[in-house]
Amino acid sequence: MQWWAPLIVVYLSTCLEAIQHHRKALYPNAYRIKRGTYSLINPTFQQSMKDANLLFEILLAGMQIQDEDHAILIPDEELASLRRVAKLEVICEDVLPKRLSEIRRLTAELTQRQHPLSLQDFERTVLTLVYIAQTLAQVRDQPQREAWANAVIQLFKAIQKDIMSS
Repeated sequence: MQWWAPLIVVYLSTCLEAIQHHRKALYPNAYRIKRGTYSLINPTFQQSMKDANLLFEILLAGMQIQDEDHAILIPDEELASLRRVAKLEVICEDVLPKRLSEIRRLTAELTQRQHPLSLQDFERTVLTLVYIAQTLAQVRDQPQREAWANAVIQLFKAIQKDIMSS
């Protein structure tokens, strides 16, 4: 055995580890949709500028992202009845992290990230920020409130960093 063979093995295993880390999904639930519909694997709401405007209108109308047991609530009945909203419900119900531990994992991965977010991940990160802000407004326990507030700040910083790097 050559003296450099162990060095090559170490180098290749390090490269493999780096590739696997880079491919690690920020939102693993996007690939495990509970509804079982193939078309909803890795769902994305925004496919065009029209969709982005619709999402902005839905958020402006006061959309509420409920906890794990509930769907989204859109006060405007006309917006809520649109067929495109079904995909947004899947994203908010099944893809977004809802527990503080999941959100902390997400923010930790976002702070270590060197590359800009994909459009899907950016959309999900903004929607997660909306969910956290809505949750923070409802939390009364001071330690929990501080933990959720910290999550809002960390996620905002990650979004800001991504916008600045794009």
